[in-house]
Amino acid sequence: MLDLTQLRCFTTVATELNFSRAAERLNMTQPPLSRQIQLLEHQLGVALFIRSTRSVALTAAGRAFFVEAQSLLERAQLATLAAKRFAQGDIGAVSVSFVPSAVYEFLPRVIAEARVGQPDIDISLSEMNTYEQHEALRSRRIDLGIVRQAMRQDGIVSERLIREPFVLAVPLAHPLANAPQVSVADLHEQAFIMYSHSAWQPFNELLTGMFRSEKITPRYVQWLGSTLTILALVNAAMGLALVPRSARRIRFENVIYRDIDLGPGIESELHLIWRDDNDNPAFLMMLEAIRSAVWHSDQ
Repeated sequence: MLDLTQLRCFTTVATELNFSRAAERLNMTQPPLSRQIQLLEHQLGVALFIRSTRSVALTAAGRAFFVEAQSLLERAQLATLAAKRFAQGDIGAVSVSFVPSAVYEFLPRVIAEARVGQPDIDISLSEMNTYEQHEALRSRRIDLGIVRQAMRQDGIVSERLIREPFVLAVPLAHPLANAPQVSVADLHEQAFIMYSHSAWQPFNELLTGMFRSEKITPRYVQWLGSTLTILALVNAAMGLALVPRSARRIRFENVIYRDIDLGPGIESELHLIWRDDNDNPAFLMMLEAIRSAVWHSDQ
């Protein structure tokens, strides 16, 4: 196997065509330099230089090897730099999964900021529900997860990212679309599209519990897990729905969004989850990019 020290000695002598000047450039004495060249020639089985008492010249084999030796040294330098940049998180790859509602506003801003700050990081995105993300994190298929509900498990870190109110999605032809203001009481006995019940989807329990405490009884017509699907049914005038405020970015021809006070603590949240033993430097970069995006959005 070729030795990088021998290659550097060879290319320096080939450039200077003088052992004394080459040794000075390499900060070494001439005898060890000559020895490195001899070892290299022995390993290759060819003479690289024609030496005389007055001059040094490359052989035909030496000229051909000079081109390749320079390329090898350049690639070795690039590999060294790449390893250092990877360790610093400047290059590499990171996998991020997310619940669908994260793409309405939050995630696009994060990815845009991350790409500007670290353009050499390969960011892989996967849309998953909260349960799927927990499984992917346990099996190390993802670095970071953006979920609706915090994960409390040994070895897993959870951090709340966003807390936002709900808004009321109303069909354009519905009387509440043009009401001066909307309250929870206005939802009593109204056709309503609710989030389905799931251990990994907190909206159902949160909203139905709020209705019970307010003694409000909507007329539930559908139970669905996707905000996008819920809004499609509101667009078809099948009922009203409460959705996270960021969902207002989803535009339907027959849907308008109304602010509504649901009381303290009735808010939508996004949480970030990751393994506490993740040593991927690119993961740390992405983690800080997400935190930075959240901080800027709060200013």
